[in-house]
This record gives sequence, C-alpha cells and structure tokens, in this order.
Amino acid sequence: MRSLVLAAAVCLLAAPGVAHAEPWGPALPPHPFLGPVGSATMHGDAGSSDTTPYPGPGARPPTVRADPLAAACPTLLQGRDGLVVALCTAIAGQVPTVHLLDPEHGSTAALPLVKGSLLGGVYAYLDQDDRLVAVDGDRALVRVAHHRDADGRWRLAVAERTDLSGAIPRGDSVTGLVPDWSGNVWFATGDGVVGVRTPAGRTGTVELGEQVANSISAAPDGHVAVATTHALYELTADDGVPRVAWRAPYDRGSARKPGQLSHGTGSTPTYFGPGTGAEYLTVVDNADGGVRVLVFRSGTGEPVCAEPVLTAGGPGSENSPIGAGRSVFVAGTYGYPYPTVPGDAGPAVPPSAPFTGGMTRVDIDEAGCHTVWDSGIRSAAVPHLSTADGQLYTLTRHGLDAATPADGFSVTVLDPATGAVLADSPAPGTVLNDPLQMSPLILPDGRMLQGTVTGVLRIG
Repeated sequence: MRSLVLAAAVCLLAAPGVAHAEPWGPALPPHPFLGPVGSATMHGDAGSSDTTPYPGPGARPPTVRADPLAAACPTLLQGRDGLVVALCTAIAGQVPTVHLLDPEHGSTAALPLVKGSLLGGVYAYLDQDDRLVAVDGDRALVRVAHHRDADGRWRLAVAERTDLSGAIPRGDSVTGLVPDWSGNVWFATGDGVVGVRTPAGRTGTVELGEQVANSISAAPDGHVAVATTHALYELTADDGVPRVAWRAPYDRGSARKPGQLSHGTGSTPTYFGPGTGAEYLTVVDNADGGVRVLVFRSGTGEPVCAEPVLTAGGPGSENSPIGAGRSVFVAGTYGYPYPTVPGDAGPAVPPSAPFTGGMTRVDIDEAGCHTVWDSGIRSAAVPHLSTADGQLYTLTRHGLDAATPADGFSVTVLDPATGAVLADSPAPGTVLNDPLQMSPLILPDGRMLQGTVTGVLRIG
C-alpha cells in the first residue's frame, strides 16, 4: 500500500482458536543487506511476501492505543536494536519524515526529508546496520541512522547520501526500491526508469516506458520484479546494468477504479513458493468487471494460472498479495475512500463506489490454481500472515458499504485455512485512526503496530 522493540522472539505453539495448522513457507533465506526478517521492509521481506515469522496478538482482546504523530505512517520497520523506524508523511505540507519510535513511549526523534512525489515518501527499507534507506525529493539515495547524543537523547541523521540525479530525470521520482542479495540497490521511478546502484558505485538504468505505481521485489537468484501499469517484469543486472529478462502484459482495464491509486495493478509483486520461497511471482490484474490473481514462474515468466478473485467483494485490489508456500491471499480495496491520489493517476471510473471489501485465498497445485475460500471481509489494512501462529491479521472497517466518517474499525484475526473470523476487537472508532490500507508491523513480542492517517496504533 501507498498513501498520503524490545523483546526476544517468542516460541509459540499453535494459538488457541486456530482450527487448522498448515506448514507455511518456506521463508526466503536471510538477506545480508537487510535488517531482521519480517520487519525490514513494508511487506516483510525482499520478496514482499507479507508474512512474518513472529506470532501476532492472537485471538484474545488486545489493548489498543493511538500514538498521534500528525502524519500518515505507511512504513513501519524494526531493526535489530528493537527500535522502530517509521517513514511518515506529515499532514502539514506532506513532507516525508523519519520518526524513531520507542515501542513503549512513542516518538523519540524525527527528521524531515526533502519532499518529492506523493509516493516518494512511502517506500523504504532497513539495511543490515538498521539504517533507513530511501530516495528523497532531491533524487538522492539516503541512509538515515540513529544514535544517542552526549546527553543520552536519540538523534536521526543522514549517514550516507548518494546523488542519483544523473540517473533519474528531473521531474521524476522514485516509487520503490529494494536491495538484492549481491548488495545492489534497485530502484524504480514513477515514469518507468529502473536503476541499479552497485556497491562499487556504478549506476545503470533501463527505461520501461510505462508508469510504476508500486514498490519492487527481489529474489535470491538475482531477479527483481517490477509491476508497471501495463505489465509485470523480471529484470537482472550484469555489472550494474539492468536488463529485462521477461515481460508479461496483463489486463489493465479501461480506467482506474475507485479504491485504487493508478490505472493498472495495485500490487507490489510477490515472490512465493513451496521449495525456495521464490519459485512463483504474482500480481492482481485490473480487468473491468472482475479481477484475477496471475501467477508466473520466476526466472522464465511462464504463466502458471489466472484465477478470479474477490467475487464476494469488490473487483479491485490496491494491496500486495500475501504469498506463502502454495497459497496466495488477496484483499480487495474497491471503493476505499482514499483522501487523495497521485496527480497522474487519472480519473476513476466510476468516480466513487461503495467499499465492499473482500478477501480470497487461492492455492497452486499441479493442475493450476483453485479458490480455497472467498470472503466478504472489509479489510482496511494490508493483511499479514504469521507463520508462527498460523493466523491472518488485519484491521477491518465497519459501517455501511458507503464509507462515512462515522465508520468504526476493528482489529481482526482470521483463520487462513477457512477465512473464518477468529476475533474482532474494537479499535479507536474515528476517521483520525483510519488505517487507509497501510501495512502493519508485528513485533517479536506479539504486539502489532498499525499506521494510520494521523500516526500509529499500538495493539497488544
């Protein structure tokens, strides 16, 4: 999704209320250029699986506390030191701002970055030294570190700055970035420039000629996946020069749909698979009427299957699918009331629609794909699957299909085997705490942080 810790890992047996236990995974191998597995990227790992190795709050009623930051906070990351680093967009001036959060007491330091596009203040990751890596509005790759000063107060500062203005055209900005397993930093811009910055300091680019409106993903074999508003790509790099390995066009529909931020797929591409965790690559198309989850073989682009999804909800998704083992989970966002969209998104057709939600599980087998379950749940956040406790976590929106400021929200736990709701606990019921289809962060101690339009919800 896009927009506007201090504990050891817990060993947990199957959580109460889960009727089915399934072997999820495997996870991607440890990434030498990322922070901890499950908390170094918005979508959990370099492959954007939206899974976590940590157990979540479970089905018990959690405490929920709002931490106002006067900013929308789509990116919540946790380093090896237990501190949470958030990349937020301030309400005043829409300035991207890095916040350092103590898991107990809220923001301890903040650092504004140079403003770029709306999506330029969304995607970032933590490197192996717990530094936040992003590209700012000056087209510079920055690594933001945190430290204590002489008085014991936490400070944030740009530790490294690399000028990418020679690779990124003026007026363009980076939408997504990810490191590969060789230490190259890959980036993609809104206007379709895909670039690689090598550890040796070389920068190479290739122009796709199509808009990129979501982040990008990496596989251990060196492939990087980029979804444009027209097609899904895998790329590789030789000596710092990116090249297209394959391109697969998809049905992008006749226009942008309400509840989506571009005219095309809303998916950050997801790697998943039962062997290495990256045999398959998936996105959701934007076909008129109904939409389908598309699955390809990573490395070759061979189509595996195309399965209709969200038939019990709305026909569109702005969220990255969850990928785990042989399963894909897709959450619907059709009609979600985003307060703003990127300036180049184009008009929605129809201009608005009821938010009907929906979530679908699709499994891949020798015969292709089949739907396991199709639910009308109205997820208001990017769902995450805990491979530790075998539960799906999200926030849901309550109220009439036509979303209003009076709608309420709940912390919702689902059984991924059946789609059944295991728990539904009230969250602060105000539009000031709208999770706006942002991605949560599950901490090693079982607590969960959820970004909202004004700050962070602490759930646990």
